[in-house]
Amino acid sequence: MSTIWLKILPYIAALLIGVVGAWMWQANSYGKIIADSNASHQADLINISNAGAAQARQALEKQQQAEQALADLDQKAQKEKTDGLAENEKWRAAAADSARRLRISGSCRASSGDLPSPASTTGLGDAGTVELSAASGSTVFDIRAGIIADQAALKALQSYVMNVCR
Repeated sequence: MSTIWLKILPYIAALLIGVVGAWMWQANSYGKIIADSNASHQADLINISNAGAAQARQALEKQQQAEQALADLDQKAQKEKTDGLAENEKWRAAAADSARRLRISGSCRASSGDLPSPASTTGLGDAGTVELSAASGSTVFDIRAGIIADQAALKALQSYVMNVCR
């Protein structure tokens, strides 16, 4: 019986060496596949990260451009409003110190139906100008200041919509 074992032992040893060799070769092959897969996964993650960073930079640049455009529009609108109100105050001061008068032009025509019929027969002509009282003049300047502020706000909003909200 020992001779049979001696004859079979080299085949068993060769079989064991072959199995161990195949197992090691397969383990090495799987390790390479796993390493390649991990490297590909890392490359994909880096590409996704770079794309996200680029989008974030573009969004930030777009936001900064919009903020700068808004600041420029706001500065322009504020200057126009300030200039208009300063001119209004200059006119108000000139009217208050009697350097200028606030007058409204008007006319009265008998044929237009603006006057009652007994007055129309007297034949009134052009009435010329009407000078306002100081209180009425101040009210006109107050109304004008409100109009200037409202127009400046409207222009600023229109510019914002046209230039920033595109």
